[in-house]
Amino acid sequence: MPSPAEKLQQLEHLEKELAAAVHAASQAILELSKDKPSVKQAETFSTTFLKSLENVESGLSKHITYLTQVSTGQSHEGSSYASQKMMQMAWHRLKHSQSRLNDLERLKNQHAQENNKRFGAAIKTEPDT
Repeated sequence: MPSPAEKLQQLEHLEKELAAAVHAASQAILELSKDKPSVKQAETFSTTFLKSLENVESGLSKHITYLTQVSTGQSHEGSSYASQKMMQMAWHRLKHSQSRLNDLERLKNQHAQENNKRFGAAIKTEPDT
């Protein structure tokens, strides 16, 4: 699997190839706009445009496939996405559990205070014997 630097170089190459395709298309249009266009040159530029465009499409498809694998969590060589995702989900579960425990502790203390008030008041109102 290529390194990130190599992937960037590949994308840069595709960008240059796309620029060449646009240039070939402009040359074909320029040739066809002449008073006496050369059909052979226009066809050459058109063929160059189509080949460049096909190379760009193929290269971009490969990169999109790679990005799709990375973003869906499918394992692939050199990826830490799945591990990071699992760690993040575990962290969220831990935080949720802590939050829930804090809520339960607060409710327990609140209930204990209410019971203390109720039973404390009942003890004070009983007559001494």
